[in-house]
Amino acid sequence: MTHTPTDQPTRRASGAVVPVLAFAGIVVAVMQTLLVPVIKDLPQLLDTAPSNATWVLTSTLLSGAVATPIMGRLGDLYGKRRLLILSLAVMVVGALVSALTSDLLTMIAGRTLQGFAMGAIPLGIGLMRDMLPREKLGSAMALMSSSIGVGGGLALPLAALIAQHADWHALFYGAAGLGALSIVLTLLVVPESPARAEGTFDVLGAIGLSTGLVLFLLPITKGSDWGWTSGTTLGLFAAAAVVLVLWGVMELRLKAPLVDLRTTARPAVLFTNLASIMVGVSFYVVSLVLPQLLQLPKATGYGLGQSMVVAGLLVAPLGLTMMFTAPVYARLSAKYGPKVTLILGMLIIAIGYGAGLGLMSAAWQSLVIAVVLGAGIGLAYSSLPALIVGAVPASETGAANGLNTLMRSIGTSVSSAVIGMVLANTANNVGGVAIPTMHGFRVSFLIATGAVAIGLLMALFLPKPNRAPQLRASSEEEAGIANAEALLRGFRGRVLSADGVPVARAKVTLIDRRGRQAGATLSGEDGSYELTVPGEGAYVLAARATGHAPLASSATHGGGERPVDLDLSLPGETTGVPA
Repeated sequence: MTHTPTDQPTRRASGAVVPVLAFAGIVVAVMQTLLVPVIKDLPQLLDTAPSNATWVLTSTLLSGAVATPIMGRLGDLYGKRRLLILSLAVMVVGALVSALTSDLLTMIAGRTLQGFAMGAIPLGIGLMRDMLPREKLGSAMALMSSSIGVGGGLALPLAALIAQHADWHALFYGAAGLGALSIVLTLLVVPESPARAEGTFDVLGAIGLSTGLVLFLLPITKGSDWGWTSGTTLGLFAAAAVVLVLWGVMELRLKAPLVDLRTTARPAVLFTNLASIMVGVSFYVVSLVLPQLLQLPKATGYGLGQSMVVAGLLVAPLGLTMMFTAPVYARLSAKYGPKVTLILGMLIIAIGYGAGLGLMSAAWQSLVIAVVLGAGIGLAYSSLPALIVGAVPASETGAANGLNTLMRSIGTSVSSAVIGMVLANTANNVGGVAIPTMHGFRVSFLIATGAVAIGLLMALFLPKPNRAPQLRASSEEEAGIANAEALLRGFRGRVLSADGVPVARAKVTLIDRRGRQAGATLSGEDGSYELTVPGEGAYVLAARATGHAPLASSATHGGGERPVDLDLSLPGETTGVPA
């Protein structure tokens, strides 16, 4: 499969690329919590039953889960920037549809389109990997990964303020405006990555995965309404199992599958994804519990009696802390590796929930919980893309991070269903209204602590962290030294045409003695290329470019500290001698 090298960016990007991509991630994440302040009013606003109104939230969750792996793969094939813009455009259309209606079915259609934009987050991570220099990649991916929580946390107070002082449809107009601004900024600032995966889009795989995910997530999100032992719930779970197994068998037989299950089965990817589910569970618990605890009246004996806006402001530090954790993560990861930062983040989450069991009697205590959990979740979320990027080829970055984002979505779906069931079953019925109890809140925190403990176990099974310099360099100077040292142990030269003219954007692939791809890159505008080698030995350098015949040349690297200069002529003979 075609890909650019993992040891150097395809194209140097301007300093504005990271904040623009992070802003896009925050904008699409806002869609997940946009309606939280008006959840209890949705049946009245849409003139429907409460069980029907929940589809306004469920539809966004389902479409986001389906879109993330599919958009990631499409981005790998056809351009990550192009698909990022498409994701944002669909979101804007969906927001406008919802802004112009109070009809339930039309609202669900609009919310479905809004959830589709969740694919922007893995696309943004893929663009960062392709464009950014080593010394900036770790913190940039950390910020992009954390944007899921940042957007969700910041949306709560802003949405509450709008819902309290304006028509609730203004929420969607605001979302559409943010999406349009993000599209403009992306067009102006973010360049397209030339990195592409070979093959065609796996349409059957996309249909199979989408069907399986909907069949699986639907009973999770609606199980409390339908009954966990009802025929509908159990039947959908069984159907999901059958569809996903058949889908997996089909994917294993394809040369260019939607999801490379063999790559997914690698320990570094598998245990990262399993840990991601648990982090997703723990993140959503605090988002469900704290706003309710803060807004319950003091007459209950444990409610904190805060307004909708104040409750949102007290929870907002959850997202803000996650955002400010990104540079801290970069330093810690540079020194200890993303595995250690993931474990550290989960330990902080466990401490936050454990302490939270006794910190529910005052509003300021909720603020402390939000800050501690924000720091832990920020570290954990920031570690996930680094672990994935270090374990997959560059051509699969979008799809692999899309799958990882999906795992987090599954975690939040499970969390929503389980915590919703716990709070409902432990609630007191007062005048026909179910009032959550302190016992239910504490059980929810215990569930989150248990999920983090399972995630910690998964993280301990991760293999030794990748020491690749693009994720470890902590400064520009260190990155330059690491890059120079790496280039002394590889091949370098130029790709030329038969008459000696430099060939730009030629693909150069390094193949080891076992026929496995050991590296790949695209030649620069002057035809130059640089490839590192994993060790001494015999290699084949294959080169090809549009309008030229392909070339394969044998070369040997003795494992010394100096590179081998090797010019590749398309077509023609090549010569290589140590520099």
